[in-house]
Amino acid sequence: MSLDLKSLELFIRVAACGAIGKAGAAFGLSPTAATQRIQALEKSVGAQLLHRSTRSVSLSSDGEVFLAHAKRILAGVEDALADVQNEPQAVRGTLRIAGSASFGRKHIAPYMAEFLDRHPAVKLELHLTDAVVDIVEDGFDLAVRLGSLAPSSLKAKRIGSSPRIVVAAPTYIERFGRPEHPDDLQTHNCLARGGLRSWSLRGVDGRQIEASIAGNFSCNFSEAITEAVLSGLGIATKCKWEIDAHLNAGRLTTLLDDYTVMPEWDVFAVRSPSRIQPTRIRAFVAFLEETYKSVPALQKSDG
Repeated sequence: MSLDLKSLELFIRVAACGAIGKAGAAFGLSPTAATQRIQALEKSVGAQLLHRSTRSVSLSSDGEVFLAHAKRILAGVEDALADVQNEPQAVRGTLRIAGSASFGRKHIAPYMAEFLDRHPAVKLELHLTDAVVDIVEDGFDLAVRLGSLAPSSLKAKRIGSSPRIVVAAPTYIERFGRPEHPDDLQTHNCLARGGLRSWSLRGVDGRQIEASIAGNFSCNFSEAITEAVLSGLGIATKCKWEIDAHLNAGRLTTLLDDYTVMPEWDVFAVRSPSRIQPTRIRAFVAFLEETYKSVPALQKSDG
């Protein structure tokens, strides 16, 4: 099977605009010539990539799968050319990034203007969602993920930390007191995501304690837990980056400072297992790693 790069470019354009004639015109092709190129591509692939009607075309299920691969093939060619031509360090092309909604709003999106100022030949597509995306199947170059990563074939680089701490509002502490030991949490209103029934805490002596918790409010959305804690409803464990501004303003205060919430979380840049890492991906990962070093909430405390 042989693939024509120009036909791949045409197919990607057809998928974007939904019309073979309109896509062909962008390449100086007549509607007939463009149609013939697409038909030849389908023959080479051995699958129908498009559903055709009198007014428009749409991707078939095979076409949706092939589209992601076609984009990666062209991106790889662009990077190969950049590496061997006059500008070996050129950073160009489309960069598709996935990240969690809350983290992405606070610690990806605000820095993108600076990144794009540094690399004006890059087009960046940022997809924020609380769902875990399949970066290979969904055609993403990179995902920024938090937590403890499960074993997989994906390649991951740690670019920051996501320390978690126990917090409450001063109004809650005034009413119900301050827990001095993890065992004291049993007598407090603890706010957790889902059906969580305990928090793991590690003391300065290295011993880990499973602290039983119970409360009258739980939610699967982290930001709702934050709002509940701010209202004085109870105690919660939060990532420091989520509530750093509230701590600095005195709206929240830390509890059980001699204990670390386990497991410890980090921030990772995760990509496909391919040995080829395009220049634009390397540049983006290096930029985030550099940026996060100056964000205290994304670094472990000295203690």
